[in-house]
Amino acid sequence: MAFIKLATTDDIKTGKMERFDAGQTRILICNVEGEFFAVDDNCTHEDASLYLGALHGDVVKCSLHGGKFNVRTGEPVEEPACVGLRTYAIELRDGDIYVDIDG
Repeated sequence: MAFIKLATTDDIKTGKMERFDAGQTRILICNVEGEFFAVDDNCTHEDASLYLGALHGDVVKCSLHGGKFNVRTGEPVEEPACVGLRTYAIELRDGDIYVDIDG
């Protein structure tokens, strides 16, 4: 496991998401009612940043073609998305968000 600090809990307000670069990987961290989840930032349908989309509850919608993914599980919930997102383990340490980039 390779946990790295990407943010603080204050950086990402409830109902919002932020994108972070972790080496060659872009990771999206979402705050769902005080719980934090990390997924790949790229839509699996097309190479589009999910950060440009919208977070509604625990579902992120891609702005390009409207595919939707559950950020808790990475699973697609609406077409055209049919392949899930990679998810990453998160640890909260004294208000800091650490993500296992080896996921």
